[in-house]
Amino acid sequence: MRPEQWQVFKRAAKRLSGAGTPVAVIVDSPWMPGYLGLSHMDYFLDPDCWFQANLRIMREFPRIIFFPSWWVEYGMAAEPSAFGSRTRFYPDRTRLEDAATLAPVNPQTDGLMPFILRQYRSHRKRILGAGYTMPVVAARGPLCLAGFLRGISQFMLDIADAPEAVHSLLRLTTQTVINWLKAQAEAVGDTVEGILVLDDVVGLLSRRSYGEFAHPYLQQICAAFPAEWVKVYHNDANVRPFLADLPDTGFDVLNWSHEIDVRQAREKTQGRICLMGNVPPLDIGVRGTPEMVRQSARQVMAGSGDEGLILSFGGGASPGMPEENLQALADAAR
Repeated sequence: MRPEQWQVFKRAAKRLSGAGTPVAVIVDSPWMPGYLGLSHMDYFLDPDCWFQANLRIMREFPRIIFFPSWWVEYGMAAEPSAFGSRTRFYPDRTRLEDAATLAPVNPQTDGLMPFILRQYRSHRKRILGAGYTMPVVAARGPLCLAGFLRGISQFMLDIADAPEAVHSLLRLTTQTVINWLKAQAEAVGDTVEGILVLDDVVGLLSRRSYGEFAHPYLQQICAAFPAEWVKVYHNDANVRPFLADLPDTGFDVLNWSHEIDVRQAREKTQGRICLMGNVPPLDIGVRGTPEMVRQSARQVMAGSGDEGLILSFGGGASPGMPEENLQALADAAR
């Protein structure tokens, strides 16, 4: 994103008066290579290909804030790879009792993390020189990472059967998230003023389980960074049971599911968190027409009262989302 776009996003995220309704979309590796006709291997492994791909979409969609901006993202593999998980579509799983013996992750040496940090360092000057900024660093959340290591179904059983061991694992994954975000911020430099944490696994919990196994760890992550930073939480699973609790984590922005009406989200959060969403990303964003996107976007804006909203999809840009539907989202806001 451009520096002026970041200022617009930041004002909306902090719910400042006169912020308006910016348009921002989470964009990462599932969508971008397919949209540009690139192979994922080239996008992941050729630094110049990655740079040119990001540059092209930002130039083609100047009205949209692509978030978090210049994201080196290896399809969710960075964090589990640092624990030694084989980087495959179905990574090796860790035994719960192993959590106490796992060494803390060192982002400078472990898994794919050093490659990501190097790419940020080597491209920073090039990105800034092209007139763009890198204001946000991103990481998968602590429950998401625990689910990668254990397997989602087993992790859910662990919560019921071995809660103390789960807390031990979550302490480790939470510290990993914090260390990873800080390492990225150091590599990028002083343009960083925000974090993005993505953790859909939290949406599998009841409110009671959320209060014990998610809320304090999300709070810990937010507290590890300056209060003035913009803190964005992505969860397009079912956050309905604990919507009212999410503003107390310290996050400024919630990117939530299209399956929860914006009016209900506004009522539950009482305007204490900026809502980023929530046009259906697949049924409308990918499969719908531009007019369907515009109509859905207008409904979202009307439901929010045009306040405390960053217009987006209820999730990221899904693979196959066409150019005209992204442009239609910007049209609706204008």
